[in-house]
Amino acid sequence: MIRDTSLMDEPVETAKRLPRGVLLAVLALVLILGGLALKPIISRWSAAEQSIERARLRFATVTRGDLVHDIAVQGRVVAASRPTLFSPSAGIVSLRVREGERVSEGDVLAVVESPELDNRLQQEQASLAASSSDLSRLELSVRQQNLVNEQRVELLEVRVDAARRLVERNQKLADAGLVNEIELESARDDLRIQSLELDQARRTVDLEREMLEFEVRDARLRRDRQNLLVRDAERQVEELTLRSPFDGLVATLSVEDRDAVVRGQALVGVVDLGELEVEVAIPESYADDVAPGVEALVVVDGVDHRGILTRVAPEVRNSQVEGRVAFESGTPSGLRQNQRLATRLILDHRSDVLKVSRGPFLESGAGRRVYVVDDGLARLREISVGAVSVTEVEILDGLEHGEEVVLSDLSRFEGAETLLLRN
Repeated sequence: MIRDTSLMDEPVETAKRLPRGVLLAVLALVLILGGLALKPIISRWSAAEQSIERARLRFATVTRGDLVHDIAVQGRVVAASRPTLFSPSAGIVSLRVREGERVSEGDVLAVVESPELDNRLQQEQASLAASSSDLSRLELSVRQQNLVNEQRVELLEVRVDAARRLVERNQKLADAGLVNEIELESARDDLRIQSLELDQARRTVDLEREMLEFEVRDARLRRDRQNLLVRDAERQVEELTLRSPFDGLVATLSVEDRDAVVRGQALVGVVDLGELEVEVAIPESYADDVAPGVEALVVVDGVDHRGILTRVAPEVRNSQVEGRVAFESGTPSGLRQNQRLATRLILDHRSDVLKVSRGPFLESGAGRRVYVVDDGLARLREISVGAVSVTEVEILDGLEHGEEVVLSDLSRFEGAETLLLRN
């Protein structure tokens, strides 16, 4: 019989307890050390107006280097030469090509049938033939009249010579006493009369020659005028056949085959695929900064191709200004009409400037404020920016080299002067 458990119990040694004063001293030391360690955190917490996780923000370091002041614009491939051919006259059009068909220079694209122009050409040609015939007949008549006049003058010259010889004979006879004075005077009178007739005939011949030459010249001018009318009619008939001005592609057909068309109506559009340009839409805010001659970079299949801004539209449409960029080293292969291409316009190149990556802070802070990171806190600071590129911003004042700034949108912080960045 077991009376109690004394035989089963074993003595246990109890640990010696520290005095209560020592424990309180150790606890106070731990609290003091913890307070010193947490003092910066507590200080940042008390100084911050808001807190945010660091992973939710974008940061960048202020650096010094070269800055390319450029703007990004959307480009569209267009043909440098893309004329539209119009109907030169009213008539019936006969198309000889289809949309998308390749054509060579001089190929017939369409023919306009115009009976009115054909009839006019025939009339003008008939009038030209009549004018030429009149001119030829007049020239023959002039030659004939000139011959008659020459014969008349020559005949009078012979008569004058005969009268002069008669006077000389009568003078000799009179000197010999064989002829009286009356016959001598009569011979002299005949000589004067014949001389006057010869002189008058010569003047008349000269006058008639001038008149005939004038008539011939007038007839020739009428013939030449009619010839010009024939050439103009021939030109208009030739223009009824529309030909390709260069090697290219038929872009548009504005009419159907055998349609009735009027003068000036658009018929066929042709594009020259051998000479392509990039049409860019420049924001209105940059309109004063761009001008013909500005350097451009066009990205084609991931490769930058240098170009130059050749012209800028003088007007603003939909808050944009249209411009054209031509490739400096020829058109890259594989481009298609209306293909979209990313394009950058290089406005300026600055060396050794203080800069930082571009971010939403630029627009939300109007380029005048940014948060600067210092020991876990982001403090709002006034800054001044200069040139702005697609990826970087020039800093004129307010930041130092090596400082870290917040690139994120500032509007979410509602103007807080200090932010606590939580890890």
